[in-house]
Formats: sequence, structure tokens, C-alpha cells
Amino acid sequence: MKNDPGILDSMSTSVLALNGALQVTALNSAGEALLETSKARCIGQHASVLLLEPSEWLEHLQQAAASKTTRASRSLTLCLHSGHKILVDLVITPVTEETSSSLLVELTAVDRLLRISRVGNYHHTQETSRAVIRGLAHEIKNPLGGLRGAAQLLARELPNEELAEYTHVIIREADRLRDLVDRLLGPTRELNKQNLNIHEVLEHVRNLITAESENRVMILRDYDPSLPEFEFDRAQLIQLVLNIMRNAMQAAESLQACEITLRSRAQRQFTISGTLHRLVCGIEVIDNGPGIAPDIMPSIFAPMVTGRAHGTGLGLSIAQSIAHMHDGTIECDSRPGETRFTLYLPMDKTHEQPN
Repeated sequence: MKNDPGILDSMSTSVLALNGALQVTALNSAGEALLETSKARCIGQHASVLLLEPSEWLEHLQQAAASKTTRASRSLTLCLHSGHKILVDLVITPVTEETSSSLLVELTAVDRLLRISRVGNYHHTQETSRAVIRGLAHEIKNPLGGLRGAAQLLARELPNEELAEYTHVIIREADRLRDLVDRLLGPTRELNKQNLNIHEVLEHVRNLITAESENRVMILRDYDPSLPEFEFDRAQLIQLVLNIMRNAMQAAESLQACEITLRSRAQRQFTISGTLHRLVCGIEVIDNGPGIAPDIMPSIFAPMVTGRAHGTGLGLSIAQSIAHMHDGTIECDSRPGETRFTLYLPMDKTHEQPN
């Protein structure tokens, strides 16, 4: 079976081709990402080597080859060599040529489809919430300005400094509420994008956290050196990563017990907010803390949602706002002992496609 690598690599669906002996003859970029392997490792290898537990997988392939009819299987669990289990929809199409027969295998990650739907719904909800917050901010800041001005005028008329201290309290609290409203609105200035190395940002934040914790937090690094430079606002991304890492540090039982892993990887054929990107930067911030309470997990990026008694609930909301300004998104997966925030940022905007 002849395959055009360019066409295969442009597809968001994972595709591999097998010859009559069930040996891999082609694998596209989406397939490499899904199966956590590479063309160099699997071209020429038997299909069984792709998975840790290949029996059910092989049964579907053999049945399709024997019957010479297209077979589809929904929600098939595949166990990768990394130990990760993925849920996929599987379509196997036999292709018969003059002298040979082969199989074209399409794999669609079910969790990926759910993620795209979930992220789309979240973005819609987030935009609605932000519209409400903008309206409330206007209604709150106007009377705050009047309150502050009246307190300043009153302070000038009071006979002694002791009484004026009460007006200073009013002014300070009005300023604090104004700042809180501004933080609720999130970043408002335009992005100052430059072509930069994302690892420089991660290293800068690592140094900040190391200094804040007096070198008591263990920070592990797992960077992909092949990641190219791409355009982003350095100051904003520093704030984004810093917010997530501070949350991890503050959630830990103690600074000495806190361990944070910074990981970078390239993702190919990845969809963000309904747009398919050929190349996406994935940044993971993983901590070993107690995890996020299940009852607040669905709304952790909403303003004022926090699991800490003295938290403001704005750090993650601001981080997600910054990600959206870069046409990216942040996702979270949490359980006791491991919380993973993953930031996805498009790196190749010239190849965006609607999904």
C-alpha cells in the first residue's frame, strides 16, 4: 500500500499501515504521539510490539485481515509500554492490491474527544463569567472611588491625627478592594510577544521558587531540548507558571516534603478550543501534594475558587486567562500524591486548521 507521508502527517487521527504479515509500514505523527513511539522504532516491526498487552489488539487485526472487511471497535483499551492506558475508537480497513494485501488502521483517542468537548464548554462558561465580572467590576469601582474621595476630604477636616487614622483605614480598604477587582479582571494589557525559548522562562521561575522556599523545595527538570523558540509574552508566562508552582508549594504539608517536576514536550496534531495545531508546546507542572478536593475540581479555574483557608482563588484564574490570551489552555488532573497542570501553547500558528 502506497502512503503519502505528507497527507498522513497532516491528519489529526492516528493512522498506521500494516502489511500482510502485520508489520508496520507507515505511521503518521499523530500516531507517534498517541502510541508514545516513533517511526524509527516501529517501521518493519510486528504490530504486537506496539503495546504492552497486545492480545485483544492482535485479535481485531487478525479478524479484519481474515474477513477482508472493515471492522470497527469502540472504547478499546490499549496499554502502552510506558504503562499508560488509553481508550480509543478503532477502525481497521483491509486494502487489497494486485499482489498483496494490507491493513489501514485508524485510532481516535476517546479521552481526546472528551477533552476537546470539555475545554470548549469550559471556555464558553469562562467567557460568560468574565462578562459578569466586568459588569460587577464597573458597578463596584465607581462607588469605591467616591468612598475613597469622601474619606480624603473628611481627613482634611478632622481636628486631630488620631481621628484621621480611621479615614486612612477606609482609604486603604478601598484601595485593597479596587486591587482585588483588578485582579479578578485578570491581565488587561496587550501581549508583548517575542520569539523566545520557553525553557528560559521555566528556569527563571524555578530560581524564583528556589529563592522563596530558601532552597527547601525539590524541583526536578525534564525538558525536551528539541523544542524550538516561538512567540510569547515572557512576563505573562512567568506569572502563569509562577502562580501554578506557588499553589503547589502552598498546598504541600511542608516545604521540605514538596517536590515539583517541570516537564516540556512537543505535541503534534493537537486541538485547542476547536483549532487543530500542527505543533503545540506542552508544559507540565507536577507536584506530590495532597491533591485537589473533588468538589472544587470542575471549577478550579473560576475566580474566587480555592481549597485553602486563606487563598484568594485568583492565581489559577489569572493563569488560565494568560493561557487563553496566547490561544492556549491549561488542563488539570489531580489525585492524592500527584497533581498535574498541563499548559498547551501553539508553536506553529501558520499551520492552524479549523477542527
